[in-house]
Parts: sequence; C-alpha cells; structure tokens
Amino acid sequence: MRLDHVGVMTQDIEKAIKFYEEIVGMTFKQKVYQNDGEKILAFLGFKNEPETDLELVQDSGEYPIEGKVNHIAIAIENIQEFFEHIKEKNVNFIEEKIITLPNGYQYFFISGPENEKIEFFQR
Repeated sequence: MRLDHVGVMTQDIEKAIKFYEEIVGMTFKQKVYQNDGEKILAFLGFKNEPETDLELVQDSGEYPIEGKVNHIAIAIENIQEFFEHIKEKNVNFIEEKIITLPNGYQYFFISGPENEKIEFFQR
C-alpha cells in the first residue's frame, strides 16, 4: 500500500489548477467529470509516473463538514479483495459499494476515528 492522493475542495477548479501549476510547480494530469458535471476532479503531480497526486474537487454544493481537505486515499492493487477483507472489520462505510469512475478507476470510502474520510483507490 501507499498514499495515492490527497483531495482538496475548491470553489473554482480552473483557478486552483493554475495556482498549483504556476505557484507550486505541479503538472496537470487529467480532469474527470462525475454526476453529469456536478462534481469535477482534477489531478496534478510532479512526475509523469505513479506518485502521490493532488486531487482538486469542485462540487456544486457547499464545502462538506470535514472542510477543504476532503480525504486521504490509499492505493490498493486488488480493490475487490480488499473490500471483502475490510467488510469483516468493525468500520463505518461511507458507501457500501465500490464506485467506478468513467476512466475505470475504482474506490470506496470509510470513516476514520475522527470522522475523516479514508478512500481506498485502485487505478
């Protein structure tokens, strides 16, 4: 396992992408639209290879209760196997199923001990 990405909420994803590219020196990798464009995800990093990405999240609603840093994500090689394994543990699932994004990536969330969101993610 490794840390896959950190999600940060933004109200203006284009402005945030520009900031992380121009100020921080990151490179834009891809944008993914969810829920018919209601939610936009943008991934940035420093290398053009697997690394810990920054995921910017623009949603049509207000910031969630957990704040601007939305979640941490742990990369998984076999998400179905890990999902079945973790179902046997005493954890609070945020979604009780594996979600598949339009680009084929899969994920599910659980709540951590302080109600932080933890995502298990397979590219």
